[in-house]
Amino acid sequence: MPAVKLSGFADEIAADPREQIATLQQNQIRYLELRGVWNTNVLDLEPDRIEEFRHMLDDAGIGVSAIGSPIGKVPIRSDLDAHFARFQVAVERACQFATAYVRVFSFYHPDESAEDCRSAVIEQFSRMTEYAAGAEVVLLHENEKGIFGDIPSRCHDLLTAIDHDHLRATFDPANFIQAGIDPATEAWPDLREYVACFHIKDALKRDKRVVPAGCGDGGLEPILAQAVAAGFRGFCSLEPHLKAEDPDYGGSGAECFSKAAGALRAVLAAAGIDTE
Repeated sequence: MPAVKLSGFADEIAADPREQIATLQQNQIRYLELRGVWNTNVLDLEPDRIEEFRHMLDDAGIGVSAIGSPIGKVPIRSDLDAHFARFQVAVERACQFATAYVRVFSFYHPDESAEDCRSAVIEQFSRMTEYAAGAEVVLLHENEKGIFGDIPSRCHDLLTAIDHDHLRATFDPANFIQAGIDPATEAWPDLREYVACFHIKDALKRDKRVVPAGCGDGGLEPILAQAVAAGFRGFCSLEPHLKAEDPDYGGSGAECFSKAAGALRAVLAAAGIDTE
């Protein structure tokens, strides 16, 4: 049976690294996508904290699937030189935590159309991709509502304009739904050849509510089945985004994460996919 690797945003479990690690182990997940720990963004960790967390992960047998950076979640007309310096920190973190991937976004564009800022986005992404390639790091562009690459056509445009092996896509079906896109019919066909990672959360079209995998309209089962049939063996990274007060899926951070993990395993089993 073909297999994928499970990961997740452990900062949704808790700020405490011990609770993050314990919940990952309880769910038999051997990787995390590193966005934050100790209530601190990964890019802002002090050197001693980096070393401490690395040792904790090593002792627990947990690897880092990607740096879940916030790079690109700023306006495209902001100080991009300053933001590039922050991007360099994200690449450094990838090297420090022995991962090949850094998650990025393609910039907000308030007060102008996506078309009007396209050249600026492409220019900055070219600059970032070349730098990442020099460090043997792959950038993973995540689709998100409100950025340049929030719809499939612009995601595809960005990926083809850069046309580099060190820029791939993270596919987030819930984010597409929140942008008014059907993931299975309107996004997956155009982006499937570029997808190196999945962010696993689902959503309902009727109210954009985020729900666990397979509980919404994201079409995760057929998408993942097609991906694996085509040779995908990468990371499915849980990003539950479940609310504590949700009447069906709420609870503590650890409880929500565990519900999301169980739902993903059910989707994978239904699609005939195993996990490493």
